[in-house]
Amino acid sequence: MALAQPDHGQLLPERARVLRGGLATTSCMETLQVGYLHAVAAAAGCSLSQPFPDNGIDWHVSHSSRAHTVDDEVTIKVQLKSTYQTAPHPPGSSFAFTLDNDHLAKLGRTPVSVHKILVVMLVPRTQDQWLRAGHDQLDLRHCCYWVNLAGRPITGRTRTTVRIPTARIFDDRALCEIMARVGAGGRP
Repeated sequence: MALAQPDHGQLLPERARVLRGGLATTSCMETLQVGYLHAVAAAAGCSLSQPFPDNGIDWHVSHSSRAHTVDDEVTIKVQLKSTYQTAPHPPGSSFAFTLDNDHLAKLGRTPVSVHKILVVMLVPRTQDQWLRAGHDQLDLRHCCYWVNLAGRPITGRTRTTVRIPTARIFDDRALCEIMARVGAGGRP
């Protein structure tokens, strides 16, 4: 059996082709992104709730802290999107992402009582590249980026392209910083 050298230095058997289920790739991408959100929320000490029906917003994320000045618990709304059309590690300071105008109208509304962010996950095209597991870690490939679209105008007839900053990686530290700003009465 051939051995592969993973990033963390251990020799593991090379992966054979596996029989994956027949669920649509886009549904699997959505599930992967939900797992990413759960991991980030757990590491940030946040709670998650899923509105039912969702009405265009996927998740509510709440953060409790005595340091918040507007309330002891603040909440943001999160809309999740994922794509394999933009390759992981996009060059430059941002990448283009196209939204239906209805979604942008909801995310761009201002003023709001509960702030909203868009979280876009870039995933490899094939599911074989989504996860890498070893004895000491589980790597989820690739990355989520976030943006606050409040005040962003609709410019397209049915869809509008927005820019997602590559510096805004959505991880536990970013989520804590977002919540600290909202907890102080600011924007994400």
